[in-house]
Amino acid sequence: MRWLVTGAAGMLGLDTVAELLRRGAQVTGLDRAALEITEPDAVRRVFDEHRPDVVVNCAAYTAVDDAETDEARALRINGDGPRLLARACAERGARLVHVSTDYVFDGEARGTPYPENHPPAPRTAYGRTKLAGERAVLEELPGAAAVVRTAWLYGAHGRSFVRTMLELEARRDSLDVVDDQRGQPTWSADVAARIADLGTALGRNEGARGIFHATSSGEASWYELAREVFLLIGADPARVRPTSSAAFPRPAPRPAYSALGHARWREIGLQPPRNWRSALHEALPHIRKEMSQ
Repeated sequence: MRWLVTGAAGMLGLDTVAELLRRGAQVTGLDRAALEITEPDAVRRVFDEHRPDVVVNCAAYTAVDDAETDEARALRINGDGPRLLARACAERGARLVHVSTDYVFDGEARGTPYPENHPPAPRTAYGRTKLAGERAVLEELPGAAAVVRTAWLYGAHGRSFVRTMLELEARRDSLDVVDDQRGQPTWSADVAARIADLGTALGRNEGARGIFHATSSGEASWYELAREVFLLIGADPARVRPTSSAAFPRPAPRPAYSALGHARWREIGLQPPRNWRSALHEALPHIRKEMSQ
């Protein structure tokens, strides 16, 4: 089975390629320079050359704040690009796993994670464009596509909240961290493993189609996550102080609550990513090693 991963230079793309290689898969990872997913000719050329059986789309416009004034470009990448990939898959009999986000929800829920079938209601340009991509993929390829929503990603590669906390712990006596936004800190390596499972299942299990939530179980605020990082590296968690999101105004509003439910994984006999604390404990040595290089 031949796999093609777009956006392969990003945090999740790198981990997905690594996970597939670990499993012995035949995989090609392409960054934006190798494949601009908004260009029809480029998409056709890549599909003709590599003849993938499964495509994983990790390519995205992820600058949440910039999208508020650049929505047209974000829509091309997050909406039009996935549609082109889905059409190419439909023409060639390939399957598609498309990565999406918690920003398709309004973030106003409290206490109960959003189920996979909860009506989307994005409040930001980024969320609207990602929702457009979800709908395009499921419209163009209803029988062989899965949408994987994730959130609060951190990993060994690239920028993330966890990496920022590690850097700031070494430079500052104390940190003010937002305590009124709750979500699910999620290790990108865990998401990559679920993507590999799902791409394989798409070929033999009709239940593997549609929307899945790939986030860690449990919940935390950014403040709680920062304290956990400090605890795990032996720093004093009291150096992390809670504050409100009003202290850090941003062009795009952040979801106040973005925990996602995981029922659909169990329906097809797969497990969702593990608890966020367990994942963070395993991930931190990998992140610190990458930072030291």
